[in-house]
Amino acid sequence: MDSGVLQALALSSAAGLSTALGALAVFLGRRGSDAPMAAALGFAAGVMAGVSLWDLFPEAISLLAGALGRRRGFWLLFAAFLAGIALTFAIDRLVPDRPVTGKGAPGSAPGKRSLFHLGLVSMLAILLHNLPEGMATFMAGYQDAGLGLSVALAIALHNIPEGVTVAMPIYQSTGSRARAFGCALLSGLSEPVGALLAWLVLGPFLSPALLGAVFSLVCGVMLFIAVEELIPASWGFGRYRLTLLSIGAGLAISWLGTRL
Repeated sequence: MDSGVLQALALSSAAGLSTALGALAVFLGRRGSDAPMAAALGFAAGVMAGVSLWDLFPEAISLLAGALGRRRGFWLLFAAFLAGIALTFAIDRLVPDRPVTGKGAPGSAPGKRSLFHLGLVSMLAILLHNLPEGMATFMAGYQDAGLGLSVALAIALHNIPEGVTVAMPIYQSTGSRARAFGCALLSGLSEPVGALLAWLVLGPFLSPALLGAVFSLVCGVMLFIAVEELIPASWGFGRYRLTLLSIGAGLAISWLGTRL
């Protein structure tokens, strides 16, 4: 294994493990408090939506248009985006709620069941999201160390709030900091797995068209989670102004991450 491969794998691993930094929020927050939970979910929704709209989607458009032309690239972009939404909808329906007492009434804050469900769905979505990111970080780092470092840093910045997205709902629903931290860490580990796939399996097949389609699919996954899961869950705590401010902060942070 040459030094370029090791360097690229290290960058991908560091970017993925930054998810654990966000998960540290469970050791700082107080269980049962509405305000931190509403803020964390709103912020995570803003980050997910921002990363999708300002990072993944433009990159997918550029890759697919360059590889297939505008017309064919658009149809593959559209099909992959819808596939991401359909995939996440299926995951949302298949992942069971945890059988614990308490479920929020309509219009109230999410109960323990729905929070645990939200944490699991977010973890699965971020697992999918981090795979192509790991591939992209590996390819950038293998070709150019400076470019790889910039990509890894930008990814690490938005992986931190993604750790909050997974850890906080699971902690609030189970009371287990270790379980919440472990789930968030697991979601981040898919990034070095994506890097390994890029090197060992997909290397001969990895093309701009394939990568663009994967980015578009992940964009559908992320937007579905943000709009259908995170924003309603944050809104359900009744902290409406805090929710809006948190979403705005998440959008701003994700925008800054794309400028680095």
